[in-house]
Amino acid sequence: MSQDEVLEAATQLFDGRFPQFERMAPVFRHAGVLTRQMAMPVEWYLEPRTWPDRSAVYDEVALDLFCQAAERALDEAGLTGAEVDVIVTVSSTGLSTPSLQARAVARMGFRPDAAGIPVFGLGCAGGATGLALAARLAAAQPGCRVLLVCVELCSVAFRMEDFSKVDIISTAIFADGAAACVLSGRADGFAAVTGYAEHTWPDTLDIMGWRVGPNGLAVVLARALPPFIRKEIRPAMERMLASQDLTVEDVDRFICHPGGMKVIEAIEGAFGLGQGALDREREVLADHGNMSSPTVLFVLDRMRRGGLPKRSVVTAMGPGFTTSTVTLAAA
Repeated sequence: MSQDEVLEAATQLFDGRFPQFERMAPVFRHAGVLTRQMAMPVEWYLEPRTWPDRSAVYDEVALDLFCQAAERALDEAGLTGAEVDVIVTVSSTGLSTPSLQARAVARMGFRPDAAGIPVFGLGCAGGATGLALAARLAAAQPGCRVLLVCVELCSVAFRMEDFSKVDIISTAIFADGAAACVLSGRADGFAAVTGYAEHTWPDTLDIMGWRVGPNGLAVVLARALPPFIRKEIRPAMERMLASQDLTVEDVDRFICHPGGMKVIEAIEGAFGLGQGALDREREVLADHGNMSSPTVLFVLDRMRRGGLPKRSVVTAMGPGFTTSTVTLAAA
């Protein structure tokens, strides 16, 4: 869907029901999103939906996206599903029991003894945190092959009742998508993971997350993120890099989760990068919106196709409030 189509649908739905919509409508123009992918046709979102309705869509569409992303990653790595030892599935926009990995066994050809690790609750930080977890698992056992899949259907959380400013902002930015990659102890990949770190700020549980409503999950965005990022992200990054005997100046490129245009600008300001430096992040946001956990892997994919610099740091922020990093050395 184009952003114009999203705005047209949002106007149809919000105008007249939410008194402040006309004043907030420009957020769609300034969000930095031009197109995005959605799990369902727009008409689906214009009708009231129950939690079972949303869960049914998640089970079907998230499973399809899981398999599509996993197959592409395995094909590029020259592997089959039967050669995977561990599957890490990161998703915070739906609940599936049995897990997506378990539902995908027949389609993907995973072995009966392959370990499945579903990870919930990481939100937008899930791409970086999942990458770090997969790297740890791959390093723990020689020869182990780990498949990481991040899949999110942010759109199924869209709701028609109890509108707020947060719902308007979320509608302007969030989207659906999936990304996958393979990690192993072999030296034939496009990069090596040389470090990872996390930082969680005290007393910040209200910044981002979900709250449970009668018809599903509702987004929580209680504080203005850009000012927080401008103030806090660089000191946290300095501490995380120091644990690897690195400084901010040692990093050739930060590969960032593009949470929104103002978030991108705040990161550029915090690191003194200059406006427009995070060009791949802007491209992914424009083409796909904020897909939560997969988004930073979309940026990493574009970076590696253009040629990774010698040292880069994949970084994303999410509920907690937490920032997660993975340090890469180009092959």
